Amino acid sequence: MSASPGGTSASAAEPLSPRPAAHTPEPAPVSAKRGDSRTGRLSFCTKVCYGIGGIPNQVASSAIAFYLQLFLLDVARIPAAQVSLVLFGGKVSGAAADPVAGFFINRSRRTESGRLMPWVLGCTPFISLAYFFLWFLPPFTNLRGLWYMTFYCLFQALATFFQVPYTALTMLLTPSPKERDSATAYRITMEMAGTLMGAAVHGLIVSRAHASHECEDIALPDPVAITPEATRLYYTAAAVVAATYPVCVGLLRLGVTEKPEPSTPASSQGPGFLAGLGLTVRHPPYLTLVISFLLISAAIQVEQSYLVLFCAHASQLRDHVQSLVLTILISAVLSTPLWEWVLQRFGKRMSAFGICVMVPFVILLAVVPTAPVAYVVASVSGLSIAMSLLLPWSMLPDVVDDFQLQHPHSPGMETIFYSSYVFFNKLSGAAALGISMLSLEFAGYTAGVCKQAEQVVVTLKVLIGAVPTCMILTGVCILMVGPTPKVPSPDTSRRLSIRR
Repeated sequence: MSASPGGTSASAAEPLSPRPAAHTPEPAPVSAKRGDSRTGRLSFCTKVCYGIGGIPNQVASSAIAFYLQLFLLDVARIPAAQVSLVLFGGKVSGAAADPVAGFFINRSRRTESGRLMPWVLGCTPFISLAYFFLWFLPPFTNLRGLWYMTFYCLFQALATFFQVPYTALTMLLTPSPKERDSATAYRITMEMAGTLMGAAVHGLIVSRAHASHECEDIALPDPVAITPEATRLYYTAAAVVAATYPVCVGLLRLGVTEKPEPSTPASSQGPGFLAGLGLTVRHPPYLTLVISFLLISAAIQVEQSYLVLFCAHASQLRDHVQSLVLTILISAVLSTPLWEWVLQRFGKRMSAFGICVMVPFVILLAVVPTAPVAYVVASVSGLSIAMSLLLPWSMLPDVVDDFQLQHPHSPGMETIFYSSYVFFNKLSGAAALGISMLSLEFAGYTAGVCKQAEQVVVTLKVLIGAVPTCMILTGVCILMVGPTPKVPSPDTSRRLSIRR
């Protein structure tokens, strides 16, 4: 099928015949930009530009993860039950878009820009608009829940069609597993920088919309009024974040050229999308990876989503929200190179224990919610978050190689692996965030008030302490006892890359 760009169908084969002549003058510039093409070594410029391409999605996701719930509850004044539906619907939309993205990308033909790059370029303007309107406060009040549901679903779906081909580019950059891990480390580092930038820029702009002096008189039973300045600040923050998409994607396009894929014989034609999906979910190392990080990723998302609400309503840390968020993200960014060294030195399975570092500290924060403890917890949590982001994307290429060693007649499966992994990841996040937000509704959360009921305070403590702890420990245990992929030799990896 056309998933393998050199497939044997007439429609796929005809445009490939003149390509050798068209690309004859290009090998020297491409090799100079990418490094040594014979050894698979990537240049510093290629790695940096590839990493920059992942920044905008992380900038937007960071702002959403830390501040969207606060915005919907205390600015848009949507009931907690509707917020639960918005979060669940958006995550499910993004999850459902993953296999759809994998299907269409798997069937797409190669263009002058490559097979994956056009999807990244095409999604950019639409995702920027969807993100901006996600933070827009419409003049009507009765249908606000539907408004935010629509644009959050649209944003998540477009973000998926952006992220799946972008991450799948890792497999087409180089045949060297070491260089792929290095490129992944650059990408994760840049994405962590984007996460830091998103939380910092968005948080600094909207901080005045949630000033603590508005709640000095905590005995007031009525919600605090929404000021026009608060909505203006959110509009400004949304516009700044949305602008990162065209800027970063432009740099990605300039610095990374998708490598042309060689033609393959008819016997190498890959399976259909559904058949390929069935093969991937029956691959034991892939199942281990998906199930373990399904739990770990959901735990991290719950921790991020409820930290701001915990500081605002379950402790006296409202004035420290921005500083705590930045502490988490700075710690994560700075620790990523260290974790990359740990991965190379001790192996990927043993490195998973780094995710557990935050477990005792989040429990301590729930029990002793003071400022000094909060900053220690924020620093340690950043370490675990960095490893939870770096490890699965470092293991996934090894899983793909292991699969292709066992299934040599099933090429072109990279986008299916990547899209299905993100699908399961988002589905777990949707369930975790939706159920946890419903727990706030049942506890009696009231939008806009300065002091919540005691049941709400207890619920928030459980959500940032006990829930992430149980999920992380379970996920790491599954990763330890489950089968892991065999890392192929450099020569084998090179032959697999040529086959792709």
